[in-house]
Amino acid sequence: MSGADYSVVAVYFIAIAIIGVWASRQREDTSDDYFLGGRGMGWPAIGASLFASNISAEHFIGLAGTGAESGLAVGQFEWLACLILLLLGWLFVPHYLRTRVYTMPEFLSRRFGPGCQTYLSAVSLVAYVFTKVSVAVYAGALVLQTVLGWNIWVGAIVLVAATGVYTVFGGLRAVVYTDFAQCAVLLGGAALLTWLALSKVGGFGAIRAGVPPEFLSVWRPASDAGLPWTGIVFGAPILGIWYWCTDQMIVQRTLAARDLPAARKATLLAGYLKVAPVFILVLPGIAGRLLLPGRAPNQIYAEMVTTLLPSGLRGLVIAGLLAALMSSLSSVFNSASTLAVMDFYRRLRPEASEKRLVRAGQLATVALVVVGLLWLPFINVISDQLFVYLQSVQAYISPPIAAVFLFGLLDKRVNNSAALLTLWSGLAGGALRFVAEIGVKRRFITTPWLVRFATINFLHFAALSFAASAAVLVIVSRFGAPPHPEQIALLQPAGDAPRTPAQRSNVVLSLALVVALGALWIVFSPLVLAKPR
Repeated sequence: MSGADYSVVAVYFIAIAIIGVWASRQREDTSDDYFLGGRGMGWPAIGASLFASNISAEHFIGLAGTGAESGLAVGQFEWLACLILLLLGWLFVPHYLRTRVYTMPEFLSRRFGPGCQTYLSAVSLVAYVFTKVSVAVYAGALVLQTVLGWNIWVGAIVLVAATGVYTVFGGLRAVVYTDFAQCAVLLGGAALLTWLALSKVGGFGAIRAGVPPEFLSVWRPASDAGLPWTGIVFGAPILGIWYWCTDQMIVQRTLAARDLPAARKATLLAGYLKVAPVFILVLPGIAGRLLLPGRAPNQIYAEMVTTLLPSGLRGLVIAGLLAALMSSLSSVFNSASTLAVMDFYRRLRPEASEKRLVRAGQLATVALVVVGLLWLPFINVISDQLFVYLQSVQAYISPPIAAVFLFGLLDKRVNNSAALLTLWSGLAGGALRFVAEIGVKRRFITTPWLVRFATINFLHFAALSFAASAAVLVIVSRFGAPPHPEQIALLQPAGDAPRTPAQRSNVVLSLALVVALGALWIVFSPLVLAKPR
């Protein structure tokens, strides 16, 4: 890091501080404003925030590393997100906006009952605290240590404290507007490194000549151990529906939109932005494989930052990494505090004033910041593998949640009893898979059927779990009492007026995104790549 690099990073921190202070001063002392930005935010800021909240340091390091190790196939999760974001905008958001809920558990409570709300709130908070917050702090500390050379404790404290300050005082409004700025920085920094890496290696033609054809294909055989096409087609969308359409951290931004057309256009913007990571994160990793042979995959991105970039530009890319880290961390802080206040505190204190709800939200955010800081002493004693295990738990418990939301919107006959049974049985199945997987890897479980169960590809497991959840929902509901008429009434979405300019433009943009995605799937398929070079 040169003086010019530190100057760029300093300018970045100052700019984020100014935006955070400005957003905080725009905030009114109401729960609507603190948790949902006054429900009047524009689509560019929301769309950029959806993208920035999703992208974190593990995307920069992990996508580039996986690209270097196994090719473009990991990018399927990015491109599938484009379609899932369309599903969020066209199917889910109209129902969410009509009910004017604050949280996803609150929506489940209105559709089914308070038991579903308590389940999802508790599971989400535990997942946020022990996976999202911890992983974000862990990844941030390692990036700051590797790229900047900072002491791991000092870097993590600066990261958590700086993010927590504007999140505590500004609420969702500050988070969204800082995300808007951070989105531009992270995209600009990543695109700059991509251009330099491709120039250095000799362009895309040189990459194609230097790696096997299957390396540039996003479709893998059904027998592939990691990302088989069957898992991508049938399993990955299930995880995508859970993450993009039902997870509080993501959906909360769309609830802040001024109206349905704005929310829908925000999901479209995020969908178009999700095309980019394959080209600005995965592809540079493949270039790094050729430029830095022998390097460990997860070291390639940081190595390219330090070796390819001149002074000053290196600071811009590092600012992009910091932007990714802080945007994800602030989103977790804000969404977790919303869950804690609106799903627990407000139920315990229904008479609480607007100011008291805001104060509770600020205190909840402070508590999460403290948890993030208290986690630091465990960073060196907890292995990377355990973090992989913790993340896999989310993949195992998400299919029943996705099924309850999806069937709850599409099937008026699905009732509360079926939803509760699906959620708890799905949790039990996911816990069994979690324990079995650890047991097989640690070699204290050798029972053949448990070994087969533990080694099913996780995407195939997601598809099977979703199918089982759907069966439980439909069958149990048919034998039980129908839902209350008020619960059925929630299924009437808040539609926008037909044939308005906003409606027509959203339809055209949605179709264009689908066509573009289909073209990319064809271009990066084995059929096209197998042609003579």
